[in-house]
Amino acid sequence: MSKTSPGCPGSGGLSLSRKWPLKTFAVLLPAVLLVSAALSLSLGQVRIPLSLTYRLVWHKITGMVIGDRAELTAGSFMNIIWQIRFPRVLTAMLAGAGLSLCGTVMQASVKNPLADPYILGISSGASLGATFAILIGFGAAGIFSQLGTAAGAFAGAFGASMAVLTLAGVGGKLSSVKLVLSGMVINALCNAFSNFIIYFANNAEGIKTVTFWTMGSLASAKWEKLPLLSVLIGAAILFGLSQFRILNAMLLGDEAAVTLGINITAYRRIYMVSSSLITGVMVAYCGMIGFVGLIVPHIVRGIVGSDHRRLLPGAVLAGALFLLWADLIARIILPGTEIPIGIITAMIGAPVFVTMLVKKGYGFGRS
Repeated sequence: MSKTSPGCPGSGGLSLSRKWPLKTFAVLLPAVLLVSAALSLSLGQVRIPLSLTYRLVWHKITGMVIGDRAELTAGSFMNIIWQIRFPRVLTAMLAGAGLSLCGTVMQASVKNPLADPYILGISSGASLGATFAILIGFGAAGIFSQLGTAAGAFAGAFGASMAVLTLAGVGGKLSSVKLVLSGMVINALCNAFSNFIIYFANNAEGIKTVTFWTMGSLASAKWEKLPLLSVLIGAAILFGLSQFRILNAMLLGDEAAVTLGINITAYRRIYMVSSSLITGVMVAYCGMIGFVGLIVPHIVRGIVGSDHRRLLPGAVLAGALFLLWADLIARIILPGTEIPIGIITAMIGAPVFVTMLVKKGYGFGRS
């Protein structure tokens, strides 16, 4: 197991770094992600040979022809891969990376292994905003006609994060324990108001849309939606990677971080606001997808340790891989139908998290 630099937390996790050398993990994970993306393009209700998938994508990107030109220009397979599956694969990887990044940052900033956008109420706020937009009609007309759900989800996520920060700051200094407890309160309130709107809404189609949307789905992924999502997630990843020293210091505790000259309260507010932006957009595009930001950082932490210089890039790649496979399973597990991806992530995530909890060697941010 590699040594930890002074001032950085220990490896913690499941002590898997003895089995997985860091260099092996750094090479293997991107390779597995690329192969998984190719499999996701090939598999589905219509199965396309993997070799043909590679040739179709290469032809679309470069214009070069490998093999039979007629097979590449026939149209049906190209439309399935390029118009339906490719944007879906990219959306899955971006959403998984974003959720995992948010979970990693929030677990360190509040020093709580259960912290993620869902536990802290951010996603429930986004859900409330999107439910309001769908059922009451915010964005049905006017300047929000095309971004009504996205605008509502972001407004809800931002409002929830501000409410959590305000509630946690009442009566004294903002602390990690107060943040978690405040997040649980706001989460319950937002869920209650969402159910209130659904109960009294006289819109059967809207209720059906909200119900399916709350389970999570990538079926609406399109090329037109990718630029905004790519810019936001890309910017968030770059920002997150630059924060590894601050996050390492936060794992040492508030007193140690303050001693190092870090304004804990200010950084926590920055991380909450940035997480609300990312979560709001992802909830608007993909619905409610749980467990990604909760379990993926723990798994990666067990492999590479708690130093965020290694943990953050590993969690981003692993989150993309996790959601990519969850979406693939959701599409192929039952012939002729698609299961909401949130169900798959919960069915996979809950047993994994329970296994991690019963492991005696597991420790959060502990050497």
